Amino acid sequence: MPNVFTGRANFIARLSIVVVILGLTLVGGFAYGYIRSAFYTGVGVEVSQPVPFSHSHHVQGLGIDCRYCHTTAETSAFAGLPTTQTCMNCHSKVWVDAPMLEPVRESWRTQTPLRWERVHNLPDFVYFAHSIHLAKGIGCASCHGRVDEMRLMRKEASLFMQWCLDCHRNPAPHLRPTEALFSMDWQPPDDGGALAGALLDHHQIQQAAITDCSTCYR
Repeated sequence: MPNVFTGRANFIARLSIVVVILGLTLVGGFAYGYIRSAFYTGVGVEVSQPVPFSHSHHVQGLGIDCRYCHTTAETSAFAGLPTTQTCMNCHSKVWVDAPMLEPVRESWRTQTPLRWERVHNLPDFVYFAHSIHLAKGIGCASCHGRVDEMRLMRKEASLFMQWCLDCHRNPAPHLRPTEALFSMDWQPPDDGGALAGALLDHHQIQQAAITDCSTCYR
């Protein structure tokens, strides 16, 4: 009976196994790199809006507080997006004929809300509340970065689960006193460790509670 396999069969089988392993490794590496790239996460990518709103101009240049536009950040899960009325409080008096602000004036005339594009958007199955983070001493810049230096808004962090857990497992370095929550350039003092420990006690933060699955998945 003739041999079913030639003398090269073992070599081809071994080569096939090596090729499959290398292929899977390359695919896995590509997928890993892709989901952490700006193409997937949007980190560092400026998001186009119906009006080219400059945070650097309004926050750093004019000194407008975050809460003027994001009115519910301290009281609800959603920080809120500015209404046309909020924009027109100023722009009915300044830059009243600026072409770039025509969408705002059109929204005001037609009573049609501006459709702002969300920059930070979590999956529906994740529960996140701005109010509790602010109440526990997490400032805006901890998650959103130096918004006062952004010409157009962009994501500073991936918002991946691992990124959230890094803070939940060790929140102390990210805590701020109440008066610094909305300050973009606040830095902890030289004895920041003592302040962080005091803030942990003050806010009664329990690590077991904030790392429990039910905290974010409800």
